[in-house]
Amino acid sequence: MNQEEKILRENIRQIIRLVKQKNNTQEEQLRQVVREFIDIEMRTLTEGGPDVDPTPNKSTGINVLEELLKKIIPIIETDYKSLTTNTSQRESYRSHIINAVVNSLTPAKINNAADGEDDDLEEEISINVGDDTVDDKFIDIRTDAEKSADDEEAEEDPRDAFGADVEGDETGRNVAYQSFKKIETSIIDSYELLGDPEDQELFYDYLIANLKLYFDKFEEELAGSLDEPTNQAYDDAANQTPDIGTEPTGGDDELQLEL
Repeated sequence: MNQEEKILRENIRQIIRLVKQKNNTQEEQLRQVVREFIDIEMRTLTEGGPDVDPTPNKSTGINVLEELLKKIIPIIETDYKSLTTNTSQRESYRSHIINAVVNSLTPAKINNAADGEDDDLEEEISINVGDDTVDDKFIDIRTDAEKSADDEEAEEDPRDAFGADVEGDETGRNVAYQSFKKIETSIIDSYELLGDPEDQELFYDYLIANLKLYFDKFEEELAGSLDEPTNQAYDDAANQTPDIGTEPTGGDDELQLEL
């Protein structure tokens, strides 16, 4: 890894840390800065044809992430763009997906951190022999229908647990739940391929940043914010107000061009 690449990656890490701490007024500006840094980084890592250098510059964490994004981004894009009723649905989808990704990788990050420690753990187990025999003697007199009804009432909707930490539109949450079921295994498997702490950190930071940037990109594509092209002749004609009851000189033929 050359010095220029190290400096660039450190700059990106600092920007990502700032994004996590930003307030609402700075959010759009910081996103644009992060987007530009990531574009530069990706071009630096991928341009130049086949990599024949025996000491390649690309990080394994970035390599793994690139392959993961190819799998999950098309799924996310299709589901995100299907939410067209209002922006609240899409905002809810975005929040639930990002929150789910963070939650799914947190246990893996904790386990990796724990592997580097040599602390001995002691667990105390208490066994009450008498209590078990009481439960074994209980006779359930409910009918099969009653048991089935009670079991259904006791079952929690998995979508409620999925969105427990995030507020937002219910439709957006439900679609995000369906999407995440399709991509969760790929995300966890990709992260667990990495054993190097630096690769893990790059993978995690870039994954969250890229998800946010792709959501921004999808929203811009849905917005269709391009203005209709115009020219000075049209503007002049549109702004001209003829006198009522007076026929414009030259008639309508002067304004309408023959095709």
